[in-house]
Amino acid sequence: MDVLIAGFGVVGQGITEAIRDKQELFVKRFGERVRIVGAFDARSLALDPSGLDPDELLQRKQSTSRVGKGEAPDDVEKLLQETAYDLLLEVTPTNIVDGGLGYKHIRTALAAGRHVATSNKGPLALRFRELTELAARNRVHLRYEASVGGAMPVINLSRELLMGEDIISLRGILNGTCNFILHRMKEEGLSFDFALREAQELGYAETDPTYDIDGVDSACKLAILANAIFDRDVTYSDVVRTGIRGITEEAITLAAEQKKVIRLIGEVSRDKLEVAPRLVPAGHPLSIGGTLNIAQMLTDLAGDITVVGRGAGRKETASALLSDLLAILKDEEARREAKCRSMT
Repeated sequence: MDVLIAGFGVVGQGITEAIRDKQELFVKRFGERVRIVGAFDARSLALDPSGLDPDELLQRKQSTSRVGKGEAPDDVEKLLQETAYDLLLEVTPTNIVDGGLGYKHIRTALAAGRHVATSNKGPLALRFRELTELAARNRVHLRYEASVGGAMPVINLSRELLMGEDIISLRGILNGTCNFILHRMKEEGLSFDFALREAQELGYAETDPTYDIDGVDSACKLAILANAIFDRDVTYSDVVRTGIRGITEEAITLAAEQKKVIRLIGEVSRDKLEVAPRLVPAGHPLSIGGTLNIAQMLTDLAGDITVVGRGAGRKETASALLSDLLAILKDEEARREAKCRSMT
């Protein structure tokens, strides 16, 4: 399988490392290698139909801040249409205003009959139904486990292993930055501003933390879950949203006196879609601290199923992308076998 990588920041480099390190798995399980035939970032392009050396891409990016020797393509749409590849790994930064370049990349690849696996929340939080229908019309995969919860396998778990279940509701912590801030406020008695600065110093929060602390990031993820698991047709703007900016030390103390903690909880069902701070009993699964993400699904047969994982990070997001890549390889293998049977 030949892949093209759009975006070569932390996530792009992470999936490149995973592809490099998992070649033995690809060959042993599917009888073929996975080749990176192209990669581009905002400034440069690397392209070779015979395959690129992952180590060379990584070393060049580290030393020059460019993935390729060539300049970034003037016409990315033409590149995505005319380059020979099987799968686009779309890992450019999220844009929640209009989906940004990620939306254009995904749409163009799907229209050209290429599979897509993405970590990009923006296009899915805004145009989920359009993109999934486009993929279905062109009989290709659009997979997006990495867009919600990093290494926490909530989408593939619910849609594949739990496909026989009626998932009644899902609630969880979908933003590790907010969870870290609230946890530190509780454990160390820190003010919101101090805990936020600490999160920024440790690299958990951006210089502009608005998307995290105002619940936008969580709302994007919740919209994707609503569409993917509950077959709704919503965007992140449909989510009733309250962030954690107004949480005070007094509120944290009052909760502790009731043996509770405050957590930013996303809740979705067929008639609910909300992100807001909630009081959670101490010791409850949703009282988890640190930067972890957690999702708790209520099902008709299995009852409560809880999944915990690291919600972001180079290797963690690469893990989710790799799971989607392997699922596509498995489906392609099944298609080939079915075609062979029909010819005999």
